[in-house]
Amino acid sequence: MEKRAIDWWVGIFVLLGIAALVVLALRVGNLSGFAYNDGYVLHADFTNIGSLKMRSPVRLGGVTIGEVTHIGMDPKTFMAQVTMRIEPKVKLPTDTGASIYTEGLLGEQYVAVQPGGMPQDLKPGGTITMTQSAVNIDQLIGQMVFDKASGSK
Repeated sequence: MEKRAIDWWVGIFVLLGIAALVVLALRVGNLSGFAYNDGYVLHADFTNIGSLKMRSPVRLGGVTIGEVTHIGMDPKTFMAQVTMRIEPKVKLPTDTGASIYTEGLLGEQYVAVQPGGMPQDLKPGGTITMTQSAVNIDQLIGQMVFDKASGSK
């Protein structure tokens, strides 16, 4: 009888451990069910999105207000099309701008939105027209090295 009780408790602890690992994996992978499913969709076109990925955060003043839900390319303009889902409580003016930034020097990329001052709000499915593409760190470092090398002659 005592062995059976020990087996039962071991089973409970094993199940709790597995559940904790699943929750941890979902949190680390940003795959938890806390997605912005009830928000509205906005689009933005960029010439270069760098290493922006789906599920990358969309931030306003450093606060996450949404996420990137789709990345595609317009075959006519060759611009990268980014689709974002924004929290329903956040209303952005029609003259809102969007930029792609990197967290730290080598961190993940995210979309930063800067609201304008227009009284009209972007409608669901609307497009942010003022965009700034991602800065390519490799090109920036290469340019600095090249400038330094050509300046030493």
